[in-house]
Amino acid sequence: MLKPKILLVNDHPASLLALKTLLTSGPQADSYEVVTADSGPTALREVLTHHFAVILLDVSMPGMDGFETAEIIHSHPRSAATPIIFVTAFYADEMNRLKGYQRGAADYLISPVIPQILYSKLAVFIELEKKNMQLQAQKEELAALNRDMQVQQMEDLRRINAALESEIIERRQAEERANALATKDPLTNLLNRRSLTEHLEHAVARASRSGEQLALLFLDMDKFKSINDTLGHDAGDELLVQVSRRISKAVRSADIVARLGGDEFVVLMEGLPDYKAALEVGRKIMRAHDEPFSIASQSIRTSVSVGISMFPQDGPSVNELMRCADLAMYHAKKERKGSPVFFREDLNARMVERCQIEHELQHALENNEFELYYQPKVEAATGRIAGVEALLRWHHPRLGLLSGGQFMDAANDTGQVVPIGEWVIGAACAQARRWQERDSNFPNLPIAVNIAIPQIYAGLPEVIERALRKHQVPPSSLQLEITESLLIEDLAKATSVLKEISERGITIAIDDFGTGYSSLSVLKALPIDILKIDQSFVRDLGKNLGDSAIVEAIVNMARALALRVVAEGVETSEQLHILRDLGCDEHQGYYYSKPLPADMLAGHYMRATHA
Repeated sequence: MLKPKILLVNDHPASLLALKTLLTSGPQADSYEVVTADSGPTALREVLTHHFAVILLDVSMPGMDGFETAEIIHSHPRSAATPIIFVTAFYADEMNRLKGYQRGAADYLISPVIPQILYSKLAVFIELEKKNMQLQAQKEELAALNRDMQVQQMEDLRRINAALESEIIERRQAEERANALATKDPLTNLLNRRSLTEHLEHAVARASRSGEQLALLFLDMDKFKSINDTLGHDAGDELLVQVSRRISKAVRSADIVARLGGDEFVVLMEGLPDYKAALEVGRKIMRAHDEPFSIASQSIRTSVSVGISMFPQDGPSVNELMRCADLAMYHAKKERKGSPVFFREDLNARMVERCQIEHELQHALENNEFELYYQPKVEAATGRIAGVEALLRWHHPRLGLLSGGQFMDAANDTGQVVPIGEWVIGAACAQARRWQERDSNFPNLPIAVNIAIPQIYAGLPEVIERALRKHQVPPSSLQLEITESLLIEDLAKATSVLKEISERGITIAIDDFGTGYSSLSVLKALPIDILKIDQSFVRDLGKNLGDSAIVEAIVNMARALALRVVAEGVETSEQLHILRDLGCDEHQGYYYSKPLPADMLAGHYMRATHA
């Protein structure tokens, strides 16, 4: 029996292989055939030879790019109606997307491709092609029948066509619903952060033109973490679902409700007559939580803290409104007044504290207040420590021990991230030297340090070279971890600097992989040795099949690019076993060890070695 055909067009072999692997291992792989082409001209030859249900076409190809290829395909009568889905790494480039739709694109896919979305988008076209093939077979059968029956059979054909058209409409509507899911929070079905930002940008523009006010209500559940920890994540998820329903019922019909993540929700209100309307909605939301929730056969009481920012009073931009509403919510939570809190400048104590942190950062280096903690990375096959990641800690004179996440944003804003980053590199090299001199049995563990964007512009190769030379350690003692978002923000500069560093023998890892939308072509162009899977994909392994599929896809992609794979955020034995089965090379997380000072880590290693 003939099967619908899918054409994959991509000049990058690894990307082509990854997509083909996804399709040939998909849940309906036996219902279609996959044909590949590595260039635009090759694709045109295939189109002249075969009829395809759908074409997955890479936008960025040398010579004849995806747009030109699509235009030629649709100019030929044989393939004029063939659906084309463009595959691109540039999510936010609306002009490129418009250009694609002008060339006849049916849809877009963002690389790296998420399998469920790929299968959902293709299913409609595959099913449509099956129906068309069936219809063609029926037409041929009708032609062979007796002419005396043609009138009756044409009536039957018209009924079949009408039914088919109805089914096509239903399937297109199903595809639209699938596309809508990409903009919704999968747990609560509210808008997600990305969709909220888009709505808020449009709302600010409309309010600017009309001179109207709008309000942003930032909501955070009280004591959610303790409930989640006590009753478990399933109960926590059910609580979030019920809270989202109560919020939605408490707001006006025209208001927009979104979930930012965790236990944070946002309500966008447009067309306000005055600030009292926002206050009243905030109070209704709080009153809606007076009644206890029934979760896991238990009665649970919780409340929400509400902070409100107003446009244009509190800021002209989306980011400013979000920041002000967040700060107002923070004060509502701290004060526990039982009423929504509007943003006011006199409530800006957090910003005052931030300014003080920024000032104190100026003296932290000279006062020798920084220290590196180390978290081991364990080799999956042997259980041995394969390396460590250096994590910055600040012995703050007022606030005690702070992690990097508590002050590095301030360091970045004040320009301190460059000297602090240089100190981290030097301290890591010094520690590598101490470990090498301490005991011949202690391994020459490579130490991974995190690199921030400003360091790329501050002579990073020379900084590393000076540190290695000063402490007399080989380049193999040092690894760099670059966040995926850095590559997206400044690819050309990152490529140039990383190649120079790699040529000196230093290993380079991409940190938090899977969250930055980098393309396979980008990864191929860079001198990368390691991919670190972001812990957000590890957290729900064993509970969420989607996360397992994503991790498996990342591992397969890394294998195609000859890269090692490290999974971070491993906390349970179940996660560990799944990651081993999926083929991760190394693991890192609290399951093995929390970050430790150097002496404690060395002692831990020695005890493990002699056990």
